[in-house]
Amino acid sequence: MRKIDIVIPVEAVAYDELSDVDRQLVDLAREATHRSYAPYSHFCVGAAIKLSNGEIVTGANQENVAFPSGTCAERSACYYAHATYPDAKFEIIAIAARGTDGNEVARPVAPCGACRQALLEYETLAGHDVKVILAGADEIYVLRSVKDLLPLAFSEF
Repeated sequence: MRKIDIVIPVEAVAYDELSDVDRQLVDLAREATHRSYAPYSHFCVGAAIKLSNGEIVTGANQENVAFPSGTCAERSACYYAHATYPDAKFEIIAIAARGTDGNEVARPVAPCGACRQALLEYETLAGHDVKVILAGADEIYVLRSVKDLLPLAFSEF
């Protein structure tokens, strides 16, 4: 038997250390949390994706009493992005959340497993790393690739 250590590089940055584009995406993801429909969990998530054609698409989680019929912010944004701009490639995604108290979460939240797998599909389609920005009120994490969120991903075999 051999041990394998998986190390995922994450940068913790302040808002003012982000580029103008990254700050814009964080702002749009934060704004998108206000378009969530979360009457059951009261946990509102927003996502913003920058595409290779310059467009930015946002999404917000949408819940349904017939759980799990709703969808997460990340999948809401990525499915809309590809359905609307099928030739554009994903470049960057920013994700933000507001907790059950209505305030932005202090520490960043990461996508659920289903969203990680969906985002990885679009990173694969893009043919290059897609930067991930996870925004919290007190700190922001930047990952170089969706693969960093899902290092042992299910993929083509």
